[in-house]
Amino acid sequence: MKVGAVVITMGNRPGELRALLESVAAQDGDPVEVVVVGNGSPVPDLPAGVRTIELPENLGIPGGRNAGIEAFGPGGRDVDILLFLDDDGLLARTDTAELCRQAFAADPRLGIISFRIADPASGVTQRRHVPRLRAADPMRSSRVTTFLGGANAVRTAVFQQVGTLPEEFFYAHEETDLAWRALDAGWMIDYRSDMVLYHPATAPSRHAVYHRMVARNRVWLARRNLPAPLVPVYLGVWLLLTLLRRPRVAALRAWFGGFREGWTTPCGPRRPMKWRTVWRLTRLGRPPVI
Repeated sequence: MKVGAVVITMGNRPGELRALLESVAAQDGDPVEVVVVGNGSPVPDLPAGVRTIELPENLGIPGGRNAGIEAFGPGGRDVDILLFLDDDGLLARTDTAELCRQAFAADPRLGIISFRIADPASGVTQRRHVPRLRAADPMRSSRVTTFLGGANAVRTAVFQQVGTLPEEFFYAHEETDLAWRALDAGWMIDYRSDMVLYHPATAPSRHAVYHRMVARNRVWLARRNLPAPLVPVYLGVWLLLTLLRRPRVAALRAWFGGFREGWTTPCGPRRPMKWRTVWRLTRLGRPPVI
């Protein structure tokens, strides 16, 4: 199976980006073709053979990754598998691409693999980087219902069937939107603890737009994908969880602003998942109300 990789960058981590590309070039088996997307910024000098795209403006994470997908043909059809890697990450092992080939070849319904993210200094995997509710043991691989945006592999047939990432999201929850559409189409998602991306431990709230976009996109996610009776349940649960976490007043104000924006602005096409998909999500341990 032919493997490609998409990396988006703001051009501000040239050293980390080069180290990532070296870890991709070191993968066992056939070479991985790489496209680096400058998301509204110039791309720094890169090793020979790496293709580059420079977007005139920052299209956000999903928009930048979609540009990378299309560089491999419509829906990425020129390759069988696409890796999506954060520009400050590093593949910990040289067999990750080969493990992806084996996993997708062995299971024709497997559509997405979520890698384990580990801090390079401590080796610790943060709970939020384990894409399931029971996240205490990051070393346990399992079927899951979503995946990590900057450390994953996608069978390109998924994009060709259900479409690419929702560009209007810009940042936050775009992976879950794609995951729900893929699951509704019959694909499966695996979390693999043996496929590791080293990435410095960070907090998502470091982004200035975090609270607003997390709330806005949560509403959009529900409006786009959930059966109508589940929309208020899902959003009510997340409102309660947000309040229980007792965020700072400024953060809470931004969150409620985003929540309001999610209801009053267009969210893109609505394609509610089938009730049998709701049941599948429930059997996988994460009913779409949590």
